[in-house]
Amino acid sequence: MYNIRATLFLKFFISILFVFSCKSYKPEQKPNVIMILVDDMGFSDIGSYGSEINTPNLDFLASNGVRFANAYNTSKCFPSRASLITGLYSQQIGYNKSFSDGRMKNAITFGELFKLGGYKTLWAGKHHSRENPVNRGFDHFSGLFDGAANHFNPGLQRPGEGIPAQKRNSVNWKSKYDAPYRNWAIEGEIISPYTPEKDFYSTDAFTDYAINWINNTKDNNPFFLYLAYTAPHDPLMAWPEDIEKYKGKYQDGFEIIRKKRFLKQKNLGIISKNTNLSVAEHERWEDLSENEKKIESKKMQVYAAMIDRIDQNIGRLLDLLKSKNKLDNTLILFASDNGGSSENAEKEVNDVGPIGSLTNWKSLKKNWANVSNTPYRNYKNWSHEGGIKTPLIAYWPKGIKNTNSIIKTPVHFIDIIPTFSEIINVPYPKEYNGEKIIPTPGKSFWSYLNDKDEGQRIDPLFWEWQHGKAVRLDDWKLVSYKDNWALYNLNEDPVEENDVINQYPEIKDKLYKMYNDWFNETKID
Repeated sequence: MYNIRATLFLKFFISILFVFSCKSYKPEQKPNVIMILVDDMGFSDIGSYGSEINTPNLDFLASNGVRFANAYNTSKCFPSRASLITGLYSQQIGYNKSFSDGRMKNAITFGELFKLGGYKTLWAGKHHSRENPVNRGFDHFSGLFDGAANHFNPGLQRPGEGIPAQKRNSVNWKSKYDAPYRNWAIEGEIISPYTPEKDFYSTDAFTDYAINWINNTKDNNPFFLYLAYTAPHDPLMAWPEDIEKYKGKYQDGFEIIRKKRFLKQKNLGIISKNTNLSVAEHERWEDLSENEKKIESKKMQVYAAMIDRIDQNIGRLLDLLKSKNKLDNTLILFASDNGGSSENAEKEVNDVGPIGSLTNWKSLKKNWANVSNTPYRNYKNWSHEGGIKTPLIAYWPKGIKNTNSIIKTPVHFIDIIPTFSEIINVPYPKEYNGEKIIPTPGKSFWSYLNDKDEGQRIDPLFWEWQHGKAVRLDDWKLVSYKDNWALYNLNEDPVEENDVINQYPEIKDKLYKMYNDWFNETKID
């Protein structure tokens, strides 16, 4: 009798412990999801992908999550964002030529997908469209409606300050009131010009929006946050204390930094052992004048400071989630919208005051962009690897088993929504609000985070932006710039320097037909 009672008591005690343990760990709860996107940042610009820039928070996410070695965007900001947001190629929604004044056609946004799953939906940062996110599934939207803008002041000149450098030929302003201001939004309301307080900096402000919303979200309500930073897109502007951290860091020049990054990438395993460093496209440092060296090293110093500040703000977000006991059940993804940029906007803008300040618009340009995209060729706007490859980090303590691993299987922005759909168990709809939705061509990569890297991808991936075109199938990639086609085996030649188009005409013909069929099927006139 005693043993029976003792056994019953033990079972009761264990059941009580089980109930209480379930209250502290509920695997059935849907995760919070955060998608972080940065602007014009290259493949090698954070520590876990080879950089010397201080990014401890991103490195923490990488070492406690997974990194992708072959993740792709579309090589240009607004087509990449449209593809990320909808799970479709930008060609399928009419966003491959311009960012359009119309709707993202035939598509559901990831805000709308998460709303179907009962999520609170938040968007802080850049949009680069004319369609208001609060009309496409988001409960909150605050940030930049347009493309690049002054990071310290996107609006009117403030008392005691110089005229803020703005794009769109601002050097020819007749007065501060006819300036070509970028549109801003606060809680979905469009404001132009938007002139913030003097302590404003875009990266900090976007994080402030997000933190405020999360603090006001009920604990039992999962949230989806799209945090789209405009940094490190030009203008190169950063807080003086962040710039000071990198003083003297880049005085040795392009070649030395690029080679250091390349060696670190190999040691990290983020590039394969047979990868060569592509032929340098930057100028020889020793051919520059002392003044040119000073300007170039200062520009990179500011660029590094901008990325450093992004990492600091991600740290603020992580600290908030920890304080609310939400970090373990939050999926965080981090990526860039295109490769490092060789564009030069300096000729369009005023150039006053110190590099890095609100009155001086500087662009990174080709020399440092070649370093940014280490080890690959070319830049933003190209469909070569340097233009379309992005770091991609996935972190989720309760959901990811293969921590501190590197996924080699190719993935694309079109795969993000299918992955979200699988994780939150909300099917990608065939219709939404009475409108037919094009099925996403993307594939969920959820299994790679928990099972194993499959290595190859059986379906092709496609790119088309401006002068760049490409198709990748297995390790073969057919790519062109201004219709000069080349064929590469990315397994043998990851940096696309050994064109084998003449050796494999049958593969070229097969891929060329696939590309043309895709282009004709997806384009919207």
